[in-house]
Amino acid sequence: MDRQITCHVATIRRMKPSATLRFALNDRIQDAEVGPAHVPLALLGRFQKDVGEFLAGSGKDIDPNQVILAIEEGSLAFVATGLSAAASLWADVERLRDPASLDLIDPKRASVIARWQAAARRHPHRRYTLADQAGATFVRVDGDSDYRDGKAATWVPVKKYLQGRITDMGGTSKANVHLQLDDGKVLTIASTQQRLADEERNRLYKPAVLRVSAEENLRSGELRNLMLLGFEDPQTRLDEAAFDELVRKGTQAWADVPDDWLENLRSGQG
Repeated sequence: MDRQITCHVATIRRMKPSATLRFALNDRIQDAEVGPAHVPLALLGRFQKDVGEFLAGSGKDIDPNQVILAIEEGSLAFVATGLSAAASLWADVERLRDPASLDLIDPKRASVIARWQAAARRHPHRRYTLADQAGATFVRVDGDSDYRDGKAATWVPVKKYLQGRITDMGGTSKANVHLQLDDGKVLTIASTQQRLADEERNRLYKPAVLRVSAEENLRSGELRNLMLLGFEDPQTRLDEAAFDELVRKGTQAWADVPDDWLENLRSGQG
């Protein structure tokens, strides 16, 4: 079974949470397989640190004193036991079945996986795996895998018109505008002091339309890195009563015109 097929099988295999998680690093250095008897000291230190960081995460739901590590032969492998109560750890391992999930797991664990992915792309023989004691692989990071932040690729540059009410303008060091939208959400829109100084109208606490540049998340519609491009005058709302009156007058004026007048005009008979 080649490397790519093995990676696919490992991805679809269902995780079975237990009290044991095996972390393994495979590589070839100086024409020899990395293992307990053949590993650069710096690589050993980095891998041990990564394993500890992945286990602990940000929530500290694991007591390091209760986790026992054993070093196994065959590769550089640490086997951690005493993990049966580590709910967030197992939830993150399950989420990692989807490569585009680094934004969904604990940020410290995501950083470890991102470092492993970068290292595996630099070193053609490098492979990291998370597995159970029986060898069933939960996560495999190698040169063919693509672990990434699922949101990172969905931010696109846009230019938009935003309508709302300005609640604050200015700033001594960083100039910005606070715009309250109709739903109550307040957006902070960066600007230059010169652009705000050139504005002749007092727009504070008044309805406004702002032209901005930003980055928009294609999944959620969220905006970030907003920059003010200019102010626009809000479009005058349609006076429905006046419009109805115009329609009434027009209908009345055309009441005596024959129905076929326009058709005859087009045919040259009118």
